[in-house]
Amino acid sequence: MAWWRRKKDPLERPQPGGKVSVPVGLWTKCESCGEITYTDELIQNLRVCPVCGHHHIMPTEERITSIVDEGSWTELDLEIGPGDPLGFVDEKSYRKRIDAAVAKVGRTDAFVSGMGQIDGLDASLGFFAFEFMGGSMGSVVGEKVTRVFERALERRTPALVFSASGGARMQEGILSLMQMAKTSAARARLREAGLPYISILLHPTTGGVAASFAFLGDLILAEPKALIGFAGPRVIQQTIGQELPEGFQRSEFLLEHGMIDRIVSRLELREQLAALLRLLGTKDASPVVSADVN
Repeated sequence: MAWWRRKKDPLERPQPGGKVSVPVGLWTKCESCGEITYTDELIQNLRVCPVCGHHHIMPTEERITSIVDEGSWTELDLEIGPGDPLGFVDEKSYRKRIDAAVAKVGRTDAFVSGMGQIDGLDASLGFFAFEFMGGSMGSVVGEKVTRVFERALERRTPALVFSASGGARMQEGILSLMQMAKTSAARARLREAGLPYISILLHPTTGGVAASFAFLGDLILAEPKALIGFAGPRVIQQTIGQELPEGFQRSEFLLEHGMIDRIVSRLELREQLAALLRLLGTKDASPVVSADVN
């Protein structure tokens, strides 16, 4: 009898029931084509399926890293956090929902704002964190979006907002809806100063966010197949009692009907944003007067 034997690799060692143990999260299956890819490889490819190009949901931190020059990002407005002005309670209190979201995501609300550079060009930037209560817009989100525009105006830089939201946050009632007017007014002041604003629509961009600043960009870009609109397609279909066209409210449908300017793959977004910022002008060049493109 041999006095030694080769130790099997953990992935080869049979488990109870004859199954092989595979670490959780090692692979990711594409929602569109079914292709299975190493998760690490998918992350390196900006969570875009290498086979069909499907854009998987991207965590906010990864998105910031993919857009902003390394070492140039400074997050601001960290001192702002949500309250509970209405004492709202449904199945549980709004305060408990906020606390649970903070514990899960590690952020105080659904928007990240700051200053950074894209290919060496200064910009005032804002990113929705959809993982925090569906990217819903309450008073804090509205304030941070407003500050993105105000900071761009103060520092004479372009403003860019990456939107991914389910709309206004119902737990804050009318205070949430007021953010639509507040953010739009701040955006109007930026337009009057001739400073550019690029709006990037991600999946999904809906409700009060879509109905306000998200569609007020000098240029409006969108990721492929993103759901974009005010009310959801099921609500619209039930309201009007008619079948909706195929692809309704997707980026491609909106581009065809003149609602957005360009669909850009995540793999090309940073490069195209840098080129557009150079065309639109920066604080070192004569500002370009904002033009309606819709």
